[in-house]
Amino acid sequence: MRSSRRVFLKATTTAAAAVSAPMVVPARVFGANEEILMGQIGLGVRGVGAHIPGFASQKGVRVIAVADPDSTRTESAAKMIETKYGYKADSYQDMRRIFDRKEINAVGNATMQYWHALSTIWACQAGKHVYVEKPLSHYIWEGRQMVNAARKYGRIVQIGTQRRADSAIPKMIAWLREGHLGKIQAIYCFAYKPRTSCGKRTEPLPIPPTLDYDLWCGPAKKEPIYRDRLQYDCSFTWDKGDAESCNQGVHEVDVARWILGTDALPRRVMSIGGRFLWDDACDVPNTQIICYDFPESPVFYEARNLRAAKNSTQVSEFRGERVGVIVECEGGSLSVYRHTAWDKSGKQVATFSGGGDIFANFIEALRRNDPKHLVADIEGGHLSTRICHVGNISYRVGKPASLADQRTVVHQGPPGWEAWFERYLEHLGAHQIDPNTATLGPWLECDTPNECIKDHPEANKIVRGWYREPYVVPEIRWPA
Repeated sequence: MRSSRRVFLKATTTAAAAVSAPMVVPARVFGANEEILMGQIGLGVRGVGAHIPGFASQKGVRVIAVADPDSTRTESAAKMIETKYGYKADSYQDMRRIFDRKEINAVGNATMQYWHALSTIWACQAGKHVYVEKPLSHYIWEGRQMVNAARKYGRIVQIGTQRRADSAIPKMIAWLREGHLGKIQAIYCFAYKPRTSCGKRTEPLPIPPTLDYDLWCGPAKKEPIYRDRLQYDCSFTWDKGDAESCNQGVHEVDVARWILGTDALPRRVMSIGGRFLWDDACDVPNTQIICYDFPESPVFYEARNLRAAKNSTQVSEFRGERVGVIVECEGGSLSVYRHTAWDKSGKQVATFSGGGDIFANFIEALRRNDPKHLVADIEGGHLSTRICHVGNISYRVGKPASLADQRTVVHQGPPGWEAWFERYLEHLGAHQIDPNTATLGPWLECDTPNECIKDHPEANKIVRGWYREPYVVPEIRWPA
């Protein structure tokens, strides 16, 4: 990675008192036949449905402990491990009980994103290697602290951007750079994933007695919940989540950054959208477009949580795909997720094969004791996640604006941005949504060396973030 040393030097002063002094375990190589013992924190869909089978199914790996603030989840996960894999796993509500166990070598982290930073730092300080879900961080600043913790404590930390394990993508990137389609003109990233309203209660949602609610809230606000569902829907509140444009979007933006070969933030960014039609207790946009204006090529992103049109059951598509990355070039286009390229006439000119297992890659890196073997090292995960964050920051500091004002600001964008905006307006029209009710985010200039926004104090408050005592993310000094 070419990240500036200045970034690391600026990343810090003192560790917060909320985190105790670390127990650093010397890194070592695991023999081919030596067992790797793991703990799993966060037992939702990703934790139970992907992490546990992703690790426990590998030869020489056992998941011997699980933790989640909801004891019903821990009991269920422990029972699943015993039934499916034939051994017992201890269960805890507090993840720190796992970190205290010296025999545990690594941790799968599928907590919600507002918990990612503190839990990963705690694990690194306790000498554990970590596989952490995307998006890496909830705020840009804390993402850098996670990188610093991995480096300072010598831990191997992988982020769950699974596309990095697809061996076809490097082939496609090399093919593009050989000039087969000419210069890249734009990269289109999109996720059309239908969601439903999170509801709006008149009375607070009852907290189940099996849940340690203080621990579940952790660094985020501890307050009554007025949505209909406790779990996961917190992803659609700014307090605990980062909207579809980061929750899903980090996958596509990471691929776009990979294609462009850049470690920088875009030189400027802007976003438009809104939480349309749903009068509910969540506050992130359900329809959003973002322009990441890189010097190499603009990257246009769109997230849609509504169906294709009013009263429709269909899902929106872009060139036949619901979620994807399409590279538009002078001589044709390439669909990264479909592994296919076409010329300008629509004739297929290349296909690519590949695949890979990101969980297996993490275990192999542990056995080699080599973070460079990771396909999705924490540093790269941070570089991509912070791009998504600056897009959301533009939206969050934005204001309601008339369609005329929106067009004026969009007109200041790179070639292709106005056409992308028109597609977004067509989608609003299909739902009979008044575009004058949208939020217009300003063009923000990005400061890559300092990982912030230039000359915008309000935006930089979001860069730094907010934490609830005692769950405060510490500043990590690295290099010393």
